[in-house]
Amino acid sequence: MARSPSPLTALPHIARLAPYTPGLQPGEAGWIKLNTNENPYPPSPRVAEALAREIGADGASLRLYPDPRSTRLREALGALHGVGAGGVFVGNGADDVLNLLVRAFAGPAAAAAFLVPSYSLYPVLIAIQDGRALPLEFDRTMQLPVDAIAGSPAQLCFLTSPNAPTGVGFRTADLATILQRFRGLLVVDETYAVFAREDATGLLAAHPNLCIVRTFSKSHGLAGLRAGYALAAPDVIALLDRVKDSYNVSRLTQAGALAALGDPAYYAGVVQRILATRDRFARCLAGLGWFAYPSQANFLFAEPRNRAGAAGPEVARAVYDHLVARKILVRHFGSHALTSSFLRISVGTDQEMDALQNTLEAWLRNG
Repeated sequence: MARSPSPLTALPHIARLAPYTPGLQPGEAGWIKLNTNENPYPPSPRVAEALAREIGADGASLRLYPDPRSTRLREALGALHGVGAGGVFVGNGADDVLNLLVRAFAGPAAAAAFLVPSYSLYPVLIAIQDGRALPLEFDRTMQLPVDAIAGSPAQLCFLTSPNAPTGVGFRTADLATILQRFRGLLVVDETYAVFAREDATGLLAAHPNLCIVRTFSKSHGLAGLRAGYALAAPDVIALLDRVKDSYNVSRLTQAGALAALGDPAYYAGVVQRILATRDRFARCLAGLGWFAYPSQANFLFAEPRNRAGAAGPEVARAVYDHLVARKILVRHFGSHALTSSFLRISVGTDQEMDALQNTLEAWLRNG
């Protein structure tokens, strides 16, 4: 007997949606994973201790809902950044915060802008909302297009600073110029700010159209817990509170993030290790004759060259395939002309980066 057609029909804009594609997450051991910019070092020991306390001997606390406002975490973050708890929103990872910003500020009649190349989730979130997307293009210099952003008619604009995937950092003075002229909400995604020379937090008091988004994933080694937050004027925070899920951040995430904030000395040491490894590997890439953007993040964006000195999408893909065959993961963004000749390489441990260097040198000798 033939089945009757399903009566379920998705909304047209959802039916044609191209979803976000995250970096590969291998299920088996033995991989060197340098493709998703995770922190290569474990979180502070205080995090595991806090999680154990929160769970308790019998796990009974897990039957209870978490604090719906993440009150203690908001207070701690407000004190850290000097904005008070009223200037902080906590989400289930930075992606949750970005999603809620689109939900609150974008739609068919309210355009949202984003820089290209940057985080490829932005256009997906806008498309989910059936919003009008306004991409603003970088050129190869990666100079911030201040006039294009400032003159955009968008109600919301995403700017990743430092940029991903290139790692290029932007001057706070340029962000201030944009904020003075842009009529919408400028969302400065500071996922990698802990590795950068400048950040935008000092602009919050003077610019109510600024929202800063941060995450515990890269800075605190808590990608698996999903903790992110926004810093903004209280009226922006209030709008995010209106549209968030009821209990959007778990008990364990709140406890773990609070514990991480309580051990700044540990994380300062981790950041310094990552920066030292990053800069050492940048010198290695230069020695191979590869161009890499000057990075202010925990990754490098490099343009491979083969033994003949040629570069291009085919060369980048050949290196990528060579690495995957040897269980080393990096990222190749082949869909855009500015990124297709490059590989993004997360900074791992010194041992992981040494293994990558040896593999690249072998490819050059034999390629």
